[in-house]
Parts: sequence; structure tokens; C-alpha cells
Amino acid sequence: MINILKRILFLILIATLTSSFAINSYADCNENRWYIKRNGNNCPYFPKEAEEITKYSAYYVDILASNNEDPVLYLTFDAGYENGNVERILDALKEESVPGAFFVLDNIILKNTDLVKRMDSEGHLICNHTKNHKNLSCATEETIAKDLRDLEDILEANTGIKMAKYFRFPEGKYSINALKAVEKLGYKTIFWSFAYDDWDNNRQMNSEKAIKKILDNTHNGAVILLHPTSKTNADILPVLIKEWKRMGYRFGTLEELTN
Repeated sequence: MINILKRILFLILIATLTSSFAINSYADCNENRWYIKRNGNNCPYFPKEAEEITKYSAYYVDILASNNEDPVLYLTFDAGYENGNVERILDALKEESVPGAFFVLDNIILKNTDLVKRMDSEGHLICNHTKNHKNLSCATEETIAKDLRDLEDILEANTGIKMAKYFRFPEGKYSINALKAVEKLGYKTIFWSFAYDDWDNNRQMNSEKAIKKILDNTHNGAVILLHPTSKTNADILPVLIKEWKRMGYRFGTLEELTN
């Protein structure tokens, strides 16, 4: 009798775990991680999956701009929290009248509400980067919808701002199923054509080296990903913007990129 009860309890446990897995992840998930191969001041080499993701409202470079003589850059920032440098980034953008798109988490909305309001009031887009940087590449459609809508609600409840319908997967981890789910919510997914190791506050590149790396890989139509918590980025952004302008670049918005 005891053995029978143990077996029943075991089967119930297995059923519960299986059900939970089914709710929280796709059975056929095939996770990818976005990457590029730099090509100097020319358009980078993109992964073989790049063409497929464009079928699901995903963008990573301005293809049209890269083939004409209207040099344009798109500045995007993944902003999860404030450490003094996000405000400095905003100061630099304001000084040079440059638009940006900030992909935010709930932390910065809740703890630095006035800063997020400032982003909006100065003409920047407030975009969705998930509620708390959770990997959603293998999440179900329902889980993805809840996560993105929860962040929308947090933003509107605390700032009165409606979320711009642009999304970025944390760490660039995505799947085709997840892209479809995000698109169904009315979002356009934004990847990038330039990024560098700037996220670790304990391992920051020195300013001179960072400026060289960024300028040596700036290309027409670039979607540039920077982390505004980086001290190096806050130090060098005024210099970069002036140099980009000197090189003939203008600064576009995600509306332009995705239309």
C-alpha cells in the first residue's frame, strides 16, 4: 500500500512539473543569440538567420541607408538602472539635440521615475526590454504577453507615458516563436549592427580605446547599442556625437528605421 501511494505521488509530481514546463516554455524552442561580424566602416556581416527574422518585424540595420549617400545612425540604449551615468548620457543628447531610444526595465521606472519622464520629455523613445531582463526566448506566447504588458502598465501607472512599441530581447537571446509572439503584441523587435563590451562597470574600456573602436566600426545605417550605465560611454558620448556629425552623419529615429 505504501509503495502504491509513493508511486501515485511520484506520478502527480511528474505531471505537475510537465504541466509547468509546458506553460513556461515552448516544446520546440530553438534559441538563437544575435551576433554580428564587424566589417570596419562597411556594413557588418550578419548571421544566416538575419534574413528570416525580418519576416517577423525585426530590424538590425537600415539597409536602404547603407546603400545610399544619406549617412544616418540610430542610437539605442539598454537602460536597466541608474548609477549617475544615464543622466550624463541624457545631458549629452540634449546638448547636441540628438534623439535616442531607451529600452528599459521596471527597476529604472520604479526607482528613477523622474529620469524616465525626462527621457520622454526630451523626445526620446521609451521602449520595452522586458520587466526584469528575463530570457523570453523559450517562453510561451502567454508568458511573453504578460511580461511585456506588465512593463507597459508599470510605465504608464508611474509616469503616464505609453510604451513605444519597440522591443529588445535581453542579451539578444531570441527564437522564431518568441519573435512571432512579440510581433503579435504589435511590437517591432530591434537588434543592432554595432555593440561592444561596455556593460560591465568593473571592466570598462578606457576612453581613447573605446572612441577608436566605435568610430572604426561606424557605418551608414548603423543601429548602435550602448549601455548608458557605462562611465566610459558617458565620458565619450559628447566627443562621439560631435565626430559623427563632422563625418556627415545625422541621427534617425526608430520610426524612420522601421517604416
